[in-house]
Amino acid sequence: MESVVGLFPNVQQAQVALQNLQARGFERDHLGFALNDVVAENDFAQATGISPEAGAPAGSGGTIKGAFMGLLAGLVLTVPIWLLLKIIPDTRIFSDGGLYGMLFGGIGGLALGGLFGALAGSDHGDYVKLLRSMGVPAAQAEKFYNGLKSGYVLLIARDPSGARTDEALSIMRRSGAVKLDDATGTGELQSERSGHGH
Repeated sequence: MESVVGLFPNVQQAQVALQNLQARGFERDHLGFALNDVVAENDFAQATGISPEAGAPAGSGGTIKGAFMGLLAGLVLTVPIWLLLKIIPDTRIFSDGGLYGMLFGGIGGLALGGLFGALAGSDHGDYVKLLRSMGVPAAQAEKFYNGLKSGYVLLIARDPSGARTDEALSIMRRSGAVKLDDATGTGELQSERSGHGH
Protein backbone atom coordinates (compact mmCIF):
# COMPACT_ATOMS: atom_id res chain seq x y z
CA MET A 1 0.00 0.00 0.00
CA GLU A 2 1.41 3.36 -1.05
CA SER A 3 0.06 6.71 0.03
CA VAL A 4 0.16 10.22 -1.35
CA VAL A 5 -0.09 13.09 1.14
CA GLY A 6 -0.82 16.71 0.29
CA LEU A 7 -1.51 20.01 2.04
CA PHE A 8 -4.19 22.40 0.81
CA PRO A 9 -4.63 26.01 1.90
CA ASN A 10 -8.42 25.78 2.28
CA VAL A 11 -11.29 23.31 2.40
CA GLN A 12 -12.59 24.33 -1.04
CA GLN A 13 -9.38 23.27 -2.80
CA ALA A 14 -9.18 20.10 -0.71
CA GLN A 15 -12.79 19.29 -1.64
CA VAL A 16 -12.00 19.78 -5.34
CA ALA A 17 -8.99 17.46 -4.96
CA LEU A 18 -11.15 14.77 -3.34
CA GLN A 19 -13.77 15.11 -6.09
CA ASN A 20 -11.07 14.85 -8.77
CA LEU A 21 -9.57 11.78 -7.09
CA GLN A 22 -12.97 10.10 -6.90
CA ALA A 23 -13.74 11.01 -10.51
CA ARG A 24 -10.55 9.17 -11.51
CA GLY A 25 -11.67 6.05 -9.66
CA PHE A 26 -10.02 6.41 -6.26
CA GLU A 27 -12.36 4.78 -3.76
CA ARG A 28 -13.80 6.74 -0.87
CA ASP A 29 -12.44 4.18 1.61
CA HIS A 30 -8.89 4.92 0.44
CA LEU A 31 -9.18 8.69 0.90
CA GLY A 32 -8.79 10.62 4.12
CA PHE A 33 -8.26 14.13 5.40
CA ALA A 34 -7.49 16.01 8.59
CA LEU A 35 -8.20 19.53 9.79
CA ASN A 36 -7.04 21.27 12.94
CA ASP A 37 -10.56 22.59 13.57
CA VAL A 38 -12.88 19.81 14.81
CA VAL A 39 -16.08 21.64 13.80
CA ALA A 40 -14.77 22.40 10.29
CA GLU A 41 -13.53 18.80 10.05
CA ASN A 42 -17.03 17.50 10.83
CA ASP A 43 -18.62 19.87 8.29
CA PHE A 44 -16.07 18.82 5.66
CA ALA A 45 -16.76 15.13 6.33
CA GLN A 46 -20.49 15.67 5.89
CA ALA A 47 -19.98 17.67 2.69
CA THR A 48 -17.65 15.14 1.07
CA GLY A 49 -18.74 11.82 2.55
CA ILE A 50 -15.07 11.12 3.35
CA SER A 51 -14.12 10.11 6.88
CA PRO A 52 -11.61 12.28 8.73
CA GLU A 53 -8.23 10.69 9.34
CA ALA A 54 -7.45 10.05 13.00
CA GLY A 55 -3.86 10.49 14.07
CA ALA A 56 -2.20 7.63 15.88
CA PRO A 57 -2.45 7.57 19.68
CA ALA A 58 0.60 9.15 21.31
CA GLY A 59 0.79 6.34 23.88
CA SER A 60 3.37 6.37 26.66
CA GLY A 61 5.43 9.03 24.87
CA GLY A 62 2.66 11.58 25.49
CA THR A 63 2.51 10.68 29.18
CA ILE A 64 6.29 10.93 29.64
CA LYS A 65 6.48 14.23 27.78
CA GLY A 66 3.56 15.63 29.81
CA ALA A 67 5.12 14.50 33.09
CA PHE A 68 8.45 16.08 32.20
CA MET A 69 6.80 19.36 31.18
CA GLY A 70 4.73 19.34 34.39
CA LEU A 71 7.82 18.75 36.52
CA LEU A 72 9.61 21.57 34.74
CA ALA A 73 6.65 23.92 35.22
CA GLY A 74 6.39 23.01 38.92
CA LEU A 75 10.07 23.79 39.46
CA VAL A 76 9.94 27.01 37.42
CA LEU A 77 7.13 28.24 39.66
CA THR A 78 8.69 27.25 42.99
CA VAL A 79 12.49 27.67 42.64
CA PRO A 80 12.40 31.50 42.30
CA ILE A 81 10.31 31.76 45.48
CA TRP A 82 12.75 29.53 47.37
CA LEU A 83 15.67 31.64 46.08
CA LEU A 84 13.97 34.81 47.31
CA LEU A 85 13.45 33.23 50.71
CA LYS A 86 17.17 32.32 50.79
CA ILE A 87 18.41 35.73 49.62
CA ILE A 88 16.32 38.05 51.80
CA PRO A 89 17.80 37.97 55.35
CA ASP A 90 14.46 38.35 57.14
CA THR A 91 12.94 35.36 55.31
CA ARG A 92 15.83 32.89 55.57
CA ILE A 93 14.10 31.07 58.40
CA PHE A 94 11.39 30.10 55.89
CA SER A 95 13.82 28.68 53.32
CA ASP A 96 13.34 25.10 54.59
CA GLY A 97 9.63 25.53 53.94
CA GLY A 98 10.57 26.74 50.47
CA LEU A 99 12.40 23.44 49.89
CA TYR A 100 9.22 21.55 50.75
CA GLY A 101 7.31 23.87 48.43
CA MET A 102 9.72 23.01 45.62
CA LEU A 103 9.36 19.31 46.36
CA PHE A 104 5.56 19.41 46.32
CA GLY A 105 5.55 21.75 43.31
CA GLY A 106 7.73 19.31 41.38
CA ILE A 107 5.71 16.25 42.42
CA GLY A 108 2.40 18.00 41.72
CA GLY A 109 3.63 19.22 38.32
CA LEU A 110 4.90 15.74 37.49
CA ALA A 111 1.57 14.12 38.38
CA LEU A 112 -0.62 16.67 36.63
CA GLY A 113 1.63 16.79 33.57
CA GLY A 114 1.59 12.99 33.33
CA LEU A 115 -2.20 12.95 33.67
CA PHE A 116 -2.75 15.58 30.99
CA GLY A 117 -0.13 13.94 28.77
CA ALA A 118 -1.97 10.63 29.05
CA LEU A 119 -5.31 12.27 28.28
CA ALA A 120 -3.89 14.17 25.31
CA GLY A 121 -2.12 11.06 24.04
CA SER A 122 -5.34 9.05 23.97
CA ASP A 123 -7.17 11.37 21.58
CA HIS A 124 -5.66 9.96 18.37
CA GLY A 125 -3.95 13.23 17.63
CA ASP A 126 -0.42 12.14 16.75
CA TYR A 127 -0.33 12.79 13.01
CA VAL A 128 3.47 12.58 12.84
CA LYS A 129 3.28 9.00 14.11
CA LEU A 130 0.49 8.23 11.61
CA LEU A 131 2.47 9.64 8.67
CA ARG A 132 5.62 7.84 9.80
CA SER A 133 3.69 4.56 9.86
CA MET A 134 2.74 5.27 6.23
CA GLY A 135 6.40 5.62 5.26
CA VAL A 136 6.74 9.42 5.25
CA PRO A 137 10.24 10.43 6.42
CA ALA A 138 10.32 11.97 9.91
CA ALA A 139 11.34 15.48 8.80
CA GLN A 140 8.57 15.64 6.22
CA ALA A 141 6.01 14.17 8.62
CA GLU A 142 6.84 17.00 11.04
CA LYS A 143 6.40 19.56 8.25
CA PHE A 144 3.04 18.09 7.25
CA TYR A 145 1.93 18.24 10.88
CA ASN A 146 3.14 21.84 11.24
CA GLY A 147 1.15 22.73 8.11
CA LEU A 148 -1.92 21.05 9.62
CA LYS A 149 -1.47 23.04 12.85
CA SER A 150 -1.15 26.23 10.76
CA GLY A 151 -4.63 25.70 9.32
CA TYR A 152 -3.92 23.73 6.15
CA VAL A 153 -6.00 20.73 5.15
CA LEU A 154 -4.10 17.43 5.05
CA LEU A 155 -5.27 14.96 2.37
CA ILE A 156 -4.25 11.33 2.10
CA ALA A 157 -4.88 9.10 -0.93
CA ARG A 158 -3.99 5.43 -0.50
CA ASP A 159 -3.27 3.20 -3.48
CA PRO A 160 -3.45 -0.51 -2.56
CA SER A 161 -1.70 -1.61 -5.77
CA GLY A 162 0.91 1.15 -5.77
CA ALA A 163 0.34 1.59 -9.52
CA ARG A 164 -1.57 4.89 -9.37
CA THR A 165 0.40 6.94 -6.86
CA ASP A 166 1.87 9.19 -9.57
CA GLU A 167 -1.64 9.87 -10.83
CA ALA A 168 -2.85 10.74 -7.32
CA LEU A 169 0.16 13.02 -6.85
CA SER A 170 -0.56 14.76 -10.16
CA ILE A 171 -4.25 15.24 -9.27
CA MET A 172 -3.33 16.77 -5.90
CA ARG A 173 -0.82 19.14 -7.51
CA ARG A 174 -3.32 20.26 -10.17
CA SER A 175 -5.97 20.73 -7.49
CA GLY A 176 -3.86 23.19 -5.51
CA ALA A 177 -1.59 21.26 -3.13
CA VAL A 178 0.88 23.76 -1.71
CA LYS A 179 4.61 23.29 -1.54
CA LEU A 180 5.38 21.58 1.72
CA ASP A 181 7.91 24.17 2.88
CA ASP A 182 5.66 27.05 1.80
CA ALA A 183 3.12 25.76 4.31
CA THR A 184 5.75 25.61 7.04
CA GLY A 185 7.94 28.53 6.06
CA THR A 186 10.65 27.62 3.47
CA GLY A 187 9.62 26.22 -0.14
CA GLU A 188 10.19 22.68 -1.58
CA LEU A 189 7.75 19.97 -2.54
CA GLN A 190 4.05 19.96 -3.33
CA SER A 191 3.05 16.67 -1.85
CA GLU A 192 4.77 13.50 -0.90
CA ARG A 193 4.49 9.98 -2.16
CA SER A 194 5.20 7.36 0.44
CA GLY A 195 4.80 3.66 0.89
CA HIS A 196 5.77 0.52 2.67
CA GLY A 197 5.29 -2.34 0.26
CA HIS A 198 3.10 -2.77 -2.80
